[in-house]
Amino acid sequence: MAEAEVGDDVYGEDPTVNRFQERAAELLGTEAALYVPTGTMANQLALRVLARPGTEVLCARRAHVFRYEAGAAAWNSGLQLHPLPDDDGLLDPEAVDAAIAQSAYHSPDVSLIAVENTHMPSGGRPWRPAELAAVAGVGRRHDIPLYCDGARIWNAAVALAVPAAELVSGVRAVMFCVSKGLGAPVGSVLCGPADMIAEARLHRQRLGGAMRQAGVIAAAGLVALDSMIERLADDHRRARRIAEALAERWPGSVDPGSVETNLVCARANQLPSDLSRRLESDGIRTGTIDPGTVRFATHKDVDDADLERVLKSLSTTA
Repeated sequence: MAEAEVGDDVYGEDPTVNRFQERAAELLGTEAALYVPTGTMANQLALRVLARPGTEVLCARRAHVFRYEAGAAAWNSGLQLHPLPDDDGLLDPEAVDAAIAQSAYHSPDVSLIAVENTHMPSGGRPWRPAELAAVAGVGRRHDIPLYCDGARIWNAAVALAVPAAELVSGVRAVMFCVSKGLGAPVGSVLCGPADMIAEARLHRQRLGGAMRQAGVIAAAGLVALDSMIERLADDHRRARRIAEALAERWPGSVDPGSVETNLVCARANQLPSDLSRRLESDGIRTGTIDPGTVRFATHKDVDDADLERVLKSLSTTA
């Protein structure tokens, strides 16, 4: 980062940012890519350029764009989000088809379908290619594009042993974060057709996301793409072990078999009410994604020694 060659990215003149964007597009099989400060901004840019104001975007009821972006789609783009059941972490193609059909009965037209891979609230559940293809097929029949919030798309690719480009082959655009499992300090990348990315670049400026000498942080993104993807398997292994320990200690709190990536979402009502406080007293921090779910996340800064500390703390918690 200290040695990064920089320029002014507002004018597209930062060579490190340009290399980073080209590398991202190459890996995901898209024409172009755009570096932005956050995953939320990447999602909001995608909704703004792919959907039409006054229409609906179909998404999961626990999707990040619906639950964790402060109503931004309505505020920024005049869009209505239509949440569909996602109890297994997926969208049912028949439910998607039925929701689109509602436009014949005075409901808004649907202009975009959004999926999240991996699906965070389902414990980082990765979408299989056939599952994505089924939803994309419904969209094609109705001429509605599919967008992928791929914040953790590399986790899905590693867990399924499927190239990330294959996981997004049926989508119009995809974003991913380098600041999560890949370990870079800042940023996300929106990937898609060149004309769409050019429009997104304009809206990035309007939303205050244009950066000047951003090569300093894009350099870390290049390191992430070149050296941090394969090691995600270690995070997955550690997360599964935490899930097994939770299930053994508090049966019904989590199904270890459902933990395929780096997230463990446990049922709070099956755990001690003060578990998070007790773990924090041992230097272990957890989070909550809603009143009923405690989340454990593994990442590059959690090694096997840390894992053993977590397991020991869980085993001694009353």
